[in-house]
Amino acid sequence: MADYKNKNMVVIGLGKTGLSVVDFLVKKHANVKVIDTRANPAGAEQLDKHIPLHTGGLNQDWLNAADTIVISPGLAVKTPEIQTALAQGVEVIGDIELFVREANEQHKPVIAITGSNGKSTVTTLTAEMAKADGLRVGMGGNIGIPALSLLDEECDVYVLELSSFQLETTYNLKAAAATVLNVTEDHMNRYVDLEDYRQAKLRIYVNAKTAVINAEDALTQEDHQQSAPIQVSFGETNADYWLKSENGKQYLMAKEEMILPVDEMLITGRHNYMNALASIALVQAVGVKTAAIQTALRAFGGLDHRFQVAHFAQGVRWINDSKATNVGSTVAALTGLQLEGNLHLLLGGDGKGADFSELAKLINQPNYFCYCFGQDGAALAKLSSQSQLFDTMEQAIKALRPTLKSGDMVLLSPACASLDQFASFEKRGEEFTRLAKLG
Repeated sequence: MADYKNKNMVVIGLGKTGLSVVDFLVKKHANVKVIDTRANPAGAEQLDKHIPLHTGGLNQDWLNAADTIVISPGLAVKTPEIQTALAQGVEVIGDIELFVREANEQHKPVIAITGSNGKSTVTTLTAEMAKADGLRVGMGGNIGIPALSLLDEECDVYVLELSSFQLETTYNLKAAAATVLNVTEDHMNRYVDLEDYRQAKLRIYVNAKTAVINAEDALTQEDHQQSAPIQVSFGETNADYWLKSENGKQYLMAKEEMILPVDEMLITGRHNYMNALASIALVQAVGVKTAAIQTALRAFGGLDHRFQVAHFAQGVRWINDSKATNVGSTVAALTGLQLEGNLHLLLGGDGKGADFSELAKLINQPNYFCYCFGQDGAALAKLSSQSQLFDTMEQAIKALRPTLKSGDMVLLSPACASLDQFASFEKRGEEFTRLAKLG
């Protein structure tokens, strides 16, 4: 076990994760100080009054005097103050690194999941498959519970969703099974280019026993220095985990073993079939039985705000895909879309410096109408001749409502983050659902 007793530990960033780091380090008898660049950080009221707190910026003296800095994923290691501390020999890690140092000592398997899109769905479905096999599962990381809080539970296996930001400061992850589901442009306001972002994702494969790669996305495949001893793939065809089409039906396959007909699942759509195949590959790598996998696949209803039916009336489906916070996620939603009438697509928000051009070939259809809003609404509206520009999502919905007819779909799949106009993608999805039900 790593020894933090009497070590000078500086935690950057409060909130739920930061507080979990402080609690962990206090139990380890470390000397803890906390920095948050916000003037009034969330969680400050829960911090022990005896722990020094610096707000409104970074404290270079504290950083330079630390043995270790535990940095929030939201702050880049490239930040000048952090680089100055690194030059002084200070260790800089994240909460996931603290977690894996403990988990490695427990010898409990860790399933690690990253990707530009689908990682929350795959993480949740993977956890449900393991639970169905009677395993005690600790699920967390970038979803739900901070990873360090999972150490307080009795677990047989850990299932972690990990962001590229978290992986940047993780060095000792030894996953039993790891996957990069896909790599599409995201967070281009943080990374130099797509390859820089990809390399952060690929760190998940280092020291992994089994790597689960996307056969349809070459960017998910390991570089030589990260190669795992076992590699399996998922994809529609030419993969270890694949979709079999026979007599008008499709089946989830694990090599030559038929796992389940897709029509027995509650979730639908090609992107969800790929998510299911990835989950099957991950859990089979740690010995979860087929019967448990089938049980979970039949019961899993998907995640809130992820291609979720928000309302159905007068033959019109209103679909909440507010979690589509990048271009790749919206591309996944539009690919293979089942549509009877017209599509009314709501796009907009903060594009995080992304290139939207990939959407153009998908949305330029005679029955696709785009309603663009928010910070990057104007850039999105230029992609299609059948686009209108609005200030807000509410204005866009008010404009499209009179044109709706039976068979149409209204799809909120914004290809952007929400923070220009909403507190979170959840709040954006809730507002869409409220507006959908007004008609």
